[in-house]
Amino acid sequence: MVYGTKVLLLFGLIAVSQSRGSDVLKEYEFAGKLNPLGLQFLDYLRNEIWPEWNKKEPRQDDIDKCTTDLTALLKGISSQQTWALKMVDSWGSIPSGLFTGDSYDLGNFDECLSIEKLVEENRKISGKYCFLTISSLKIATCFPASCSATTMQTIMEKFLQTIINTSISIKINESGCQTSEKEPWDGLTIFTIVLLSVLSVVVTIATLYDYFLCKDQSQMPVIVKSFSARANSRALFRVENNSNPNVIQCLNGIRCMSLIWVIFCHEYAFTMISPNLNTLDLVAWVAEPFSSFMVHGYFSVDSFFVLGGMLVSMIVLRTMEKSKGKLNPFMMYLHRIIRILPVVAIAILIYMRMMPVVSGGPMFKGGYHGTHACEKNWFWTLLFVQNYAVLNFCLNHSWYLAVDMQLYIISPILLIAIYKWGKKAAAGIVVLIVLLSGCLFATQMVNKYSILFKNGDDGDGLGNKKLYLATHTHAAPWLIGFLFGYFLHLNRGKKFLLSKLTVWSGWIFTLAMLFTSIFALYPAGKFDSPPISILAESFYYTLTRVGWPLAICWIVFACMQGYGGLANSFLSSPLWQPFSRLSYSMFVWHMFVQEVNIRNTRTNTYFSNYQVMLHFWEDFGFILVMSYFLYLIVEAPLGIFDVLLRKRRVPAVRTEPKLNPEEVEVSQTSQNENQNLTEMNPQSKCN
Repeated sequence: MVYGTKVLLLFGLIAVSQSRGSDVLKEYEFAGKLNPLGLQFLDYLRNEIWPEWNKKEPRQDDIDKCTTDLTALLKGISSQQTWALKMVDSWGSIPSGLFTGDSYDLGNFDECLSIEKLVEENRKISGKYCFLTISSLKIATCFPASCSATTMQTIMEKFLQTIINTSISIKINESGCQTSEKEPWDGLTIFTIVLLSVLSVVVTIATLYDYFLCKDQSQMPVIVKSFSARANSRALFRVENNSNPNVIQCLNGIRCMSLIWVIFCHEYAFTMISPNLNTLDLVAWVAEPFSSFMVHGYFSVDSFFVLGGMLVSMIVLRTMEKSKGKLNPFMMYLHRIIRILPVVAIAILIYMRMMPVVSGGPMFKGGYHGTHACEKNWFWTLLFVQNYAVLNFCLNHSWYLAVDMQLYIISPILLIAIYKWGKKAAAGIVVLIVLLSGCLFATQMVNKYSILFKNGDDGDGLGNKKLYLATHTHAAPWLIGFLFGYFLHLNRGKKFLLSKLTVWSGWIFTLAMLFTSIFALYPAGKFDSPPISILAESFYYTLTRVGWPLAICWIVFACMQGYGGLANSFLSSPLWQPFSRLSYSMFVWHMFVQEVNIRNTRTNTYFSNYQVMLHFWEDFGFILVMSYFLYLIVEAPLGIFDVLLRKRRVPAVRTEPKLNPEEVEVSQTSQNENQNLTEMNPQSKCN
């Protein structure tokens, strides 16, 4: 799995599913000989291994714990003891459905780990759940915990040779074995739990103070209001129906729909690495039109970049106009770091240390899949340069925060230039967009990087890094949004009178661009279709990174000018407002919930679009709950630092709904300060 992008994850999964095709017949030859595997191993242990042990002189120092426990297992089976029968019963076997790609038999995980037999006063036999890997098959086994993986691998190799009369490569890895004995919490895990507990207690105390002792919220200390779950929930779920011309309501819908798209794509990515009964059906799924929404889900991220660039330009230019060109980049950076960095730092702790605490299962050994990358490269994530520094990210989706932060860092240069030189600077930004697009085109052409599944991956992840994770590959959508924000700034309050022909032409062009971006490669993506040239792929990938942002800009413009119709009614619905305020928290935490639920599975799963949708809505509910809780104890209280950074409040003009940190937050503007304070401190009487 290439961390940081769902797209190459799917590439790898399809490649794995294809490679299994040549091994299926070989696996099928011995499938019937090994079923049920646990009982045949027991016969081998009784008839072949045990007689050899009995021939040896019964010296205690020659009998290790594993041998003793296996002997006790045989005696337990002979006397029909429950614990011994459980150990054999919890084994998996060669999975049925080899020709549909089923490569897992998970056995009975909980039955194996529940085995606890006191055989002597100071000695007990416990179950040890391990995966036996044969070719691409993974079969659950259950041994006494005293037996190491190396010992059992040696025994299993001899056992399988007697069954199939040929040498076969098998593996039992200690890192994939689990017992009922939990690993003790290390210092970092304890610190994470204590930190979350302390924050929860502070929020609880502040909430109780708010509810029982508050008479007038306007007189309540700012720190209490910042931590009060009651006050923050009131601000979070507030729905405004007023038609303020300075508020772009459709941004809420675009933001939320893009986030749902991101979560849905990641749901497919995690489903594809689950123990599916029909893994080979993924090959047929990729050739379906519906799969194009997942394959090209990266356009949802481009939508975020467009909104981010637009809001930076529009809001800061308005503030610079009021302050006669003054801009404080240091305060911009400081505000953004305060609002984003602590959440990311706590996310690293929770992803690394809390997964084994909250759940477990046969696929869960080791917890979060990126734990090793976090332990090794966590500081790159906090510096927001991981998309260039490393290939394996601590948090897969954190690459977006790095790219957005880097673009935000250069924004003061563009803001000052466009404020001083206006349209000349805008023309220069257009030239920059063309140059960046040419760079992306040349990178793909020279290195012959293909984005089609059937062409596979480059293997080392460099194609993914250069085409998708690098900041300059996403700079064009952000800069287009930036120029669009400048356009809105110049024409604020202006009503454009467009003819029906112009409006319809704009919408037809926009829809054509959106659907072309998603479906243009669908015919070429079929495995039986003739190949297309790398030139065609390069043109597609480069032009869609410009066409999609332009389509998003038209949607925003049409909705603002009253030409949005049903689209505006949907995107500007007040119901999107609470969801929009929670979107950053959901973005940060959604993959935690998805991975916990996928790895917690006890039985084989079945892949289909309908099943993924069922899992999506299940995960989505947990994501909402987790995001809401961590929003109250982590994200919302961070607003207090904004208050402490400012000694003076001035009247403000609302320009757009509360900005989420994953997009943009303009810290030095007094209008945003007033907006954030208002949302944290609603001026109303307490009950």
